[in-house]
Amino acid sequence: MTVERFITLSPELHDYLVAHSSFRDGSVQEVEQAARDMGELEEMQIGGDQAALITVLVRAIGARRALEVGTFLGYGAISIARGLPEDGKLICCELSEEYAERAHQHLTNAGLADRAEIKVGPALDTLRGLGDDGAYDFAFIDADKPGYPAYYEECLRLLRPNGLIMLDNTLREGTVIEPPEGDEGTAVIAELNDRIAADDRVDVAMLGFADGITLARKK
Repeated sequence: MTVERFITLSPELHDYLVAHSSFRDGSVQEVEQAARDMGELEEMQIGGDQAALITVLVRAIGARRALEVGTFLGYGAISIARGLPEDGKLICCELSEEYAERAHQHLTNAGLADRAEIKVGPALDTLRGLGDDGAYDFAFIDADKPGYPAYYEECLRLLRPNGLIMLDNTLREGTVIEPPEGDEGTAVIAELNDRIAADDRVDVAMLGFADGITLARKK
């Protein structure tokens, strides 16, 4: 008999998880509502359970400098920034000027704008322009999927030993097992998952919640 070591989350059970997580302040509810107001684009935003996990991890590793690739409305940025000390610094990479402006407003409303700098433009250009090898503690990657391999390599370069990378959407709604024909993003993620699992530069844990989260600790 095979023992299942997982459960299927219903919407009600997910709401229960979020309600029993920390950091459920007004600024978080504001950015969650902003995403709901965008209809189908809401799926681009992380959930409350993932947001709480990010903050707990950032605080647990004592992060002072962090990176974010893909900012959208700023929920991830808020989650990272509130885990940093008052003199901590977060560099956010966002391609869309509109999203960057909205994220900055949400960070401002949360009282965290002084900890975050949003750089508008291609994320890879921004990351490659950061010459501080080994100077960062935490990186969150949640952007265009074909770009993930390059983002991973640049973030790994920039992280200190024992620094942590979190990659979002690494299960692609389960399609990574057999990527659909013509789905470049899923094919890239499936290949990257295999590469990270075999990467002797990191320790890895792939988590089966949200749309799949991979944690990679730089050795």
